[in-house]
This record gives sequence, C-alpha cells and structure tokens, in this order.
Amino acid sequence: MLDFSQFECLSFDCYGTLIDWESGILGAIRPILEVHHRKLSDDGILELYAALESEEESGEYKKYRQVLQRVMWKMAARIVFPLTEAEFNALPDSMPQWPAFADTVDALRRLKSKYKLAIISNTDDDLFAETAKTLQVPFDFVITAEQAQSYKPSHNNFELALERIGLPKQRVLHCAQSVYHDIIPARELGIANVWVNRRAGKRGSGATRAASEKPDVEVHNLKALADLAKA
Repeated sequence: MLDFSQFECLSFDCYGTLIDWESGILGAIRPILEVHHRKLSDDGILELYAALESEEESGEYKKYRQVLQRVMWKMAARIVFPLTEAEFNALPDSMPQWPAFADTVDALRRLKSKYKLAIISNTDDDLFAETAKTLQVPFDFVITAEQAQSYKPSHNNFELALERIGLPKQRVLHCAQSVYHDIIPARELGIANVWVNRRAGKRGSGATRAASEKPDVEVHNLKALADLAKA
C-alpha cells in the first residue's frame, strides 16, 4: 500500500478515468451504424475503436480532433459505408457531452482539498476546455497531447507534466484507467501509480488497447481513491 502522505500532486488521465468515454464513444458511433444498417456489438465497436485510435496516435503527431476523424473514416472503410461530413466529425463534436462517472466530481473535490491536481490527457487544448466544464473542479496543471506534440504512452507527455508541476516525481501520484497508456509508462519512469480499473468485471479491455502491468494500487472508482487518501 502506498503512503499517500508522501504525495503533493495527483495527476489524472481524463477520458476513461474521469470521463465515461466508452458511453460517449458508443453514443456517437452506434446511431451512425444503425443509420447505415451495420450491426456491431458494443464490445466490437470499442475494440475496433481501440485498435484504430492506437494506430492513428502512432507515427507523426496530429491533433486529436484529426485522430478521431480518421478513426471514424477508417471504421467506415472497414465496415463499408459512406460517411457524411457530420458523421466524419461525430466523435470530436460529441466530446463536450461525454459524461463524467458518477463518482468523479465529488472525489475530485475531496482530493482537491488535500492535493494539487493535474491532467495528463491525450487530447487537444480546446477539447479538454469543454470537458473541464463537466469536471467542475479546477486543475492546477493541464498537460495535453497538443502541448506535448505526442501521445501517451510516450514518456514525453509525463516528462513535460513533471516539468510543469515542478515537483520531484516521488511527490507525484499518477491515477489512470489505461494500463497501456498510463500505468506502463508511469512504472517505466518510476512514478507511483494507481490503476482506476473502471472495467472491473467486464470482458476485454474496451476502448483501450490491451496491456498488462502490475500497478502500485488498484481501485475501481475515484471514491475508493479518495477514501484511501483520507481526503
């Protein structure tokens, strides 16, 4: 068990950890498939999304809005249906409506009373600015892929975050749902970490690329994290 008293700042992944991005993704994609009479299970949609997003985030950096547009375009090409302009933009345009998990806001408020809070997210500045309205709790530091010009699991995103936060890494605790994007690079960099296992009890890895690594601590929601931190 971690000694939470050693930490001054808690950093968070956003989408999948604080925001229920799988509901948001399905809410954007499922109606498009229905219009085009294409049948794919929710698990199938999420698995295809995970594969295509990871593919688009590799290689030369492009903004996350473009990543999401190309995910939709490749999905249409894979399942064979024509895309309208609105459908091409459906994922990024829907992001402001993606809901926070029910425990997120209250837990963030509790944690904010005890720690500085940071976001390390694979997104664009303007897209997170809209999501921040849903989260309600102000963050002391916001580090996006747009600022880093790279996507997690790149170490660059975490190194930029540590530079901005200005604390020794031993004073920072990173909390995230994605083992692939967050837990693995955090461990590689020697950053203490909490796996917020939002998919506990569900099959597969959902909208995140499958990966395996042992976190320092595992919780199933942010309330459990706030309880552990005695916030």
